[in-house]
Amino acid sequence: MSETKFRRFDIGDLVEVLDLGKSGHVRIPVYVRGKRGHVIQYCGKYLNPEDLAVGKTAGPAIDLYRVEFTQTSLWDEPDHPAQDRLIIEIYDHWLTAAK
Repeated sequence: MSETKFRRFDIGDLVEVLDLGKSGHVRIPVYVRGKRGHVIQYCGKYLNPEDLAVGKTAGPAIDLYRVEFTQTSLWDEPDHPAQDRLIIEIYDHWLTAAK
């Protein structure tokens, strides 16, 4: 059975970044929380950097995705050309399927 079957998201899926209410350096900038983007790449499974930062080195590996956002969906500024994109790596627990 392919590893793909165990992932929640595939390339092209529309996802929304959750706001988990976490503060500090959690690798998910505030400006993408609550925003929608498309999965463009599956990066693999890695230990959660939020746990690693506090010394928790034994835990499940989590799927990591590259998600693309249009800059106009992130910032309400007319100066952003429509083709400008932001690509960021986001762990599975920060994502939900967009409706």
